[in-house]
Amino acid sequence: MHIESTIPEQIVSSYLAGSWQAPDDTARSIHSAVTGKEIARAGHHSLDVQSVLSYAKNTGGPALRSLSFHDRARRIKQLAMHLSEHTDALTELAFHSGATRADSKIDIEGGIATLFVYASKGRRELPDDTICPDGSAEALSRHGTFTGQHIYTSKHGVAVHINAFNFPVWGMLEKLAPTLLAGMPAIVKPATVTSYITEACVRLIIDSNILPAGAIQMIAGQTHGLLDQLTAQDVVSFTGSAATASQLRNNRHLLDQSIPFTAEQDSLNATLLGRDITPGSVDFDTFIDEVVTEMTVKAGQKCTAIRRIIIPATAKEATLDAITSRLNALTIGDPSHDSTDMGALVSTAQRDDVLHTARRISSQAQLVSGEVSTDSDLWASGAFMAPQLYWCDDPDQSADIHTLEAFGPVATVMPYRNPEHAFALLNRGGGSLVASVVTNDANMARQTVLASAHWHGRLYFNNHQSRSEATGHGAPLPHMTHGGPGRAGGGEELGGIRAVKHYMQRTALQGPPDLLQHIITRHLPGATLQSSDEHPFRKRFNDLAIGETLHTADREITLDDIEHFAHFTGDTFYAHMDEAAARANPFFPGRVAHGYLLLSFAAGLFVDPDPGPVLANTGLTDLTFQKPVVAGDHITVSLTVQQKTKRNDTYGEVRWRVVINNQNNEQVATYQLHTMNAL
Repeated sequence: MHIESTIPEQIVSSYLAGSWQAPDDTARSIHSAVTGKEIARAGHHSLDVQSVLSYAKNTGGPALRSLSFHDRARRIKQLAMHLSEHTDALTELAFHSGATRADSKIDIEGGIATLFVYASKGRRELPDDTICPDGSAEALSRHGTFTGQHIYTSKHGVAVHINAFNFPVWGMLEKLAPTLLAGMPAIVKPATVTSYITEACVRLIIDSNILPAGAIQMIAGQTHGLLDQLTAQDVVSFTGSAATASQLRNNRHLLDQSIPFTAEQDSLNATLLGRDITPGSVDFDTFIDEVVTEMTVKAGQKCTAIRRIIIPATAKEATLDAITSRLNALTIGDPSHDSTDMGALVSTAQRDDVLHTARRISSQAQLVSGEVSTDSDLWASGAFMAPQLYWCDDPDQSADIHTLEAFGPVATVMPYRNPEHAFALLNRGGGSLVASVVTNDANMARQTVLASAHWHGRLYFNNHQSRSEATGHGAPLPHMTHGGPGRAGGGEELGGIRAVKHYMQRTALQGPPDLLQHIITRHLPGATLQSSDEHPFRKRFNDLAIGETLHTADREITLDDIEHFAHFTGDTFYAHMDEAAARANPFFPGRVAHGYLLLSFAAGLFVDPDPGPVLANTGLTDLTFQKPVVAGDHITVSLTVQQKTKRNDTYGEVRWRVVINNQNNEQVATYQLHTMNAL
């Protein structure tokens, strides 16, 4: 299929207050990056900002907040499954942005994968509730009648997402996933030049009817003062250039209203070749692979792309030869052709900006590969350019290579004298999203972290051991922080559940544990225990109450028990078998019972043996031993329903707080038991 046959010739509508609004006669033209022809129009001369905000806050917000975290996660998963059925259509549109099929896979399938990850994390790491406890309770009084607990709740506002042109699908979905999981509606503002791809994805989302009305809106074109109408309950998330981020960050209204603003900006990301890596080795090839990939994927238009290549001075010739030979072998052209390695930049204006910045870099570095040819047919029709590789002999004196980013297929190689010099060069970027290191030297890896972690949002190490499974220097993962200090913006667009909490309010609760327990639906230390009217293992999931407790009979621990357990298990540690040696230990009064013996006996005291609603014991966590138990001591157990989480229509997880006491009512051990119980 040739790109000429797929020109959509479409208008890019905004989806506002529940309806699609076509652009008017003030709309901006959008041109194909490949053919230069007009393919779409987007924009309005005005925008009813109040109706847009009202629809989000009064329709979308309440609908999302009425759903539990698990309900939201299920809808996010449904949405991911729905979008997965339409990747081909989105890919065809993306050809016009200059993106190859491989580029679009990163954008489209990567965005969908992010939805799947957050759907999974939402159900595994968040409660089936609308309030999220944060950490453990804090004891605020001597006798436990006054306690504290941090929680997260949904903000009653809207998240405004301002996205960059280079990832029109992933850029939207990676913000949308944590926002929706937090229970907050979103207004998406894509970059106009690729808004036709985002609009197609939003249409799929709206037509699916998976999300509640008002959960998502999209503005194509200018925002017309939207930011000036936001309140302290709203959040602004931005991806783009440092210059634009600075302009938005200093918006007087955002500052006056203390409106949270998170930014993921461009940065001078770097890669470092360890001195232990020999040219021609598998590890050296790994380094070259990473460099070439980051220079050419999305035609280098990635906020995480490698801009600075830092190598030992002795590796200059081998490195330059290896990179240039790979770059010279690239097929640059129509991105819809499977044989194409690199497509076009997003527009001729973007290419002109890249070339302008590259010329400034060339005043301090020597062009090694990528001469500009204005005579080619590709140059005349679309926004194509060859990747440009530079060599800088003196990176200490050449400031531009550390401060100017050509947002395209441009990178500079530079030498370092020793590890300290290498780390200093890494840090010269003034804050980056990612720096990578290829090395087998564990000491160097640690030194890199100590010297440079404070200037980088992510440090990525790779070598022959991880080569086959490593995700790549430039691949942000939803599980890990995506953001960075300084020039990179200081934000965290991703990072697991941390990103969800950017769209929520953290509040400190203080009060009697009985009240706080009811608020967070989780048992708190000091709360009144409710004696179970029957053995709790005989009760189904839905019939168990938070705080319901079984108090067991007692059991004496004998010396025969200790010795039998030691010989039966093979655990003959001296503290259990040698009285004199045990007494010499500052922690023990003499021979003591095994901790695992106490756990086994505790289970014998509280387990109900007959088949019933308890389907499986899936583990225990937070085990601590507070006081040794000696022969002649008696233990009792309290088993309390601490937390309940429904997993599906058949069973749910129950977490029980188990406390083992001795005959003096002193705690000797505590832990959390996990079971799966039939509903």
